[in-house]
Amino acid sequence: MSDHSQPDPALEQLWRTVLTTGEFTPERRMRRFLRHLPRDPRCKFCNAPFEGMGATLVRLVFNKRPSQYNTRMCTMCESFAREHIGGAEVEMAMLFADVRGSTTLAERMRASEFSQLINRFYQSAAQVLIQSDALIEKLVGDSVTGLYFPGFVGRDYVRRAIEAAHDLLRVTGHADRNGPWLPVGVGVHSGVAFAGAVGSKDGVTEFTALGDAVNLAARLASRAGAGEIIVSEAACTAARWDTQGLEQRQLSLKGRSEPASVRVIRVAPG
Repeated sequence: MSDHSQPDPALEQLWRTVLTTGEFTPERRMRRFLRHLPRDPRCKFCNAPFEGMGATLVRLVFNKRPSQYNTRMCTMCESFAREHIGGAEVEMAMLFADVRGSTTLAERMRASEFSQLINRFYQSAAQVLIQSDALIEKLVGDSVTGLYFPGFVGRDYVRRAIEAAHDLLRVTGHADRNGPWLPVGVGVHSGVAFAGAVGSKDGVTEFTALGDAVNLAARLASRAGAGEIIVSEAACTAARWDTQGLEQRQLSLKGRSEPASVRVIRVAPG
């Protein structure tokens, strides 16, 4: 949004409709169809594949191809974002996953080996997020971020975020008796955040989410140990998650005056 002091009500309503309401159902179905086409990388917004036979199909049928301005979005989605710079404050769920001890891992490995390990993490995490209908906001450094909107996922968007966190730990080996091939911690939170397109019509445009709720989710992930999912009480309540038997913690987080009440979920080996 180019001027937060004078928001455009029509633009806000457009983004609110796209991200939160059932009116986005046709596009939701399109995203779910495209996610099954081979292969990665994909448009972060619509899941259109950029390589393989799937890419050929979406180019011919839907005229979707990688944008020259933002290679993580297709031409059609990037054009939509570019023409609708702005967003809205909406209810959403956020999943942050971080590699634990990545600095130590990097010191013990050759640079090429560490790069291959992180790329494997990106690919595994991306598949989990895509299959759970998340919008992959970031794949950077040693972390990944997935955003869950009711307009993309449906009414159980918070539950899907927590389930995706489980799946992410499983695909990184935390349910294996021999231990994970990469130690990962996850944070999940739900709340109101600003989501939409940022940038300019003549520059690079990106879809992102901003606000205190997003910051809180990131901080929860930073406090999660290897094999742990730290879920805010707000997310547990919104997901109607059974918290019986789950460890409860009160976390003091940077920049927050009150401790955050959270639950800790782990995947059992087997």
